[in-house]
Amino acid sequence: MTTFTHINSQGEANMVDVSSKQETVREARAEVIVTMSQKTLEMILSGQHHKGDVFATARIAGIQAAKRTWELIPLCHPLLLSKVEVNLTALPETNQVRIESFCKLTGKTGVEMEALTAASVAALTIYDMCKAIQKDMVIEQVRLLEKCGGKSGHFLAK
Repeated sequence: MTTFTHINSQGEANMVDVSSKQETVREARAEVIVTMSQKTLEMILSGQHHKGDVFATARIAGIQAAKRTWELIPLCHPLLLSKVEVNLTALPETNQVRIESFCKLTGKTGVEMEALTAASVAALTIYDMCKAIQKDMVIEQVRLLEKCGGKSGHFLAK
């Protein structure tokens, strides 16, 4: 049976000791969907948004967030990421933006939280930049798509 790794024998939260783990290449992909009105999406895609390039800003915010995950999520280790990628895809048929993040490193602990944080903060940045136009956008389906490397092996979402 799998146990919570961030809980010690007294039931207290603690940072996992990874010092004895082997360094391996570790990768993770995550996604988030932002649903908005057709008008909002068209404004983003046409470059007519008064705050500038929404996708470029969201991409940079996601990358920065991945690099600072250890400051945001208690008990996460500071990681030396070798790659962070944030891709935004407009889905005009559903008035959505799909955000997919990818994080990679060679290290002793995984990068799932960094990938999830990157995608989430990119989505929040879209919301922040567009809230003056539309306040009822929906951020949903924050999920891990894939992870590989380390002792637990390969995970691929269904």
